[in-house]
Amino acid sequence: MNDGRTKIIAAFAAVYILWGSTYLAIRFAIETMPPFLMSGVRFVIAGGLLFGFMAWKGEKLPTARQWRSTAIIGALLLFGGNGGVVYAEERGVASGLTALLVATVPVWMALLDWKSRGRLNPGAWVNAGLALGFFGVAMLVMQNGVAAVHIDAIGFASLVMASIAWAYGSIWARTADLPTSSLQTTGMQLLMGGMWLCLAGLLKGEAAHAGAAAWSLRSVAAFFYLIFFGSIIGYSAYVYILKKSRPAMAGTYAYVNPAIAVFLGWALAGEKVTGITILAAMIIIASVALITMRPRQAPARG
Repeated sequence: MNDGRTKIIAAFAAVYILWGSTYLAIRFAIETMPPFLMSGVRFVIAGGLLFGFMAWKGEKLPTARQWRSTAIIGALLLFGGNGGVVYAEERGVASGLTALLVATVPVWMALLDWKSRGRLNPGAWVNAGLALGFFGVAMLVMQNGVAAVHIDAIGFASLVMASIAWAYGSIWARTADLPTSSLQTTGMQLLMGGMWLCLAGLLKGEAAHAGAAAWSLRSVAAFFYLIFFGSIIGYSAYVYILKKSRPAMAGTYAYVNPAIAVFLGWALAGEKVTGITILAAMIIIASVALITMRPRQAPARG
């Protein structure tokens, strides 16, 4: 196995497993920490560490145009994507429904990529995989009675927009003017996205509830886990994947993460796992196989 293939496999493993674990970590962190400021400070710290490390190694300083690109990407992926999820859950949207709607990211990525100039038509294999994966996540969520829960309309719209923002940001990042170093790019995006989230938290008045005296040990531990594993390792892996693979393939994390989250909830938080859960997880993995193993196609014409 060549070095490039090993790196891409390791990157997917990090995004699939580590980002799957952040569902539980975020839940623990926001038990006693303000959501937007927690997310923003998490990204600023992670981004600052990465950017500082690359500067220490002598990496060439980014240009003003590259800072502009990362500000846009950070706004779309982290402020729009992560912030939209935080806002929806604040308005009481069930976490299961949140996972289902976030799982539409690969659908948006495939459709947006199909419409982009010079990109590949998703094709029957990818379309089948997307549909199968969505069905699997729906099974995973609907078994818990999500359909019977009142859905806040604004929260619902926030999740749809968050999914589109993340998908569009992922597509746009592939052709944006960015540093050649994936780690430097990651640090810049985390810094800029974190600043947008911090600003949102301040405007929402979260600073009044940010006193460290109220933080629990579990929230603090989860916060640092999110910095190092969710942001530095997981987000770095995602940026690398965006550079090396197709958008539809990169977006498959949204199908695998809920399955990982359910397993960790069962193992670490005593959450119930049923036969339907296992079947849904198998369907999700099958959808990933359809998307990642489909034959290469010719560029779409017209």
